[in-house]
Amino acid sequence: MKPIQLPLGVRLRDDATFANFYPGANAAALGYVERLCSPMASWSDELIYLWGSIGVGRSHLLQAACLRVEERGEQAVYLPLADVAEYGPALLDNLEQCELVCLDDLDAVAGDAVWEEALFHLFNRLRDGGRRLLLAADASPRELAVQLPDLKSRLSLALVFQLQQLSDEDKLRALQLRASRRGLNLPDDVGRFILTRGARSMSALFELLDRLDQASLQAQRKLTIPFLKETLGW
Repeated sequence: MKPIQLPLGVRLRDDATFANFYPGANAAALGYVERLCSPMASWSDELIYLWGSIGVGRSHLLQAACLRVEERGEQAVYLPLADVAEYGPALLDNLEQCELVCLDDLDAVAGDAVWEEALFHLFNRLRDGGRRLLLAADASPRELAVQLPDLKSRLSLALVFQLQQLSDEDKLRALQLRASRRGLNLPDDVGRFILTRGARSMSALFELLDRLDQASLQAQRKLTIPFLKETLGW
């Protein structure tokens, strides 16, 4: 087997786990992605395509899937195509060695004839090897700007989920889940104060929580509204 050469900088986030994902209206998608990672899953019953706007958790689920497979000692790969497309489709060579391939930002290479041809051949190699494939993009397969008919046909075989934005109440619960896994207590009133004053995307909210976690540790203080005002200048 040839070694798989990936660009430097492609790393899985340690906190991108299934346990850290608050599903809200996306419980079905979470369940099917977790099933995709089970030892019994194969191409014949699982090829999953996730789509939705920025901040709905597409990248989180793809990285969580890779971590789950790697925990079993099997090989998985996560490729954020928007970040690595400049390296060319040779990145896809030999990926059929992996038990699970997760391709994020498929929209970043849609319409590129060379990339589309390489993706089509990768799909075939994975299918022939009984490997699994998890895809994500900002648009549905039908709306994706794919030009190669054979690739469009392959995408039509996928089980498709549109990931939904979390409601404000779900965002609060997601923040509390992430806080609790850090050993932090985030009361409802403090969480709602963050939601009314902070950014709306979950990625920005989690970054804010990281900042508050560090400040809380340094000051040896609990998360309260006065502490937030003092720390963040709100």
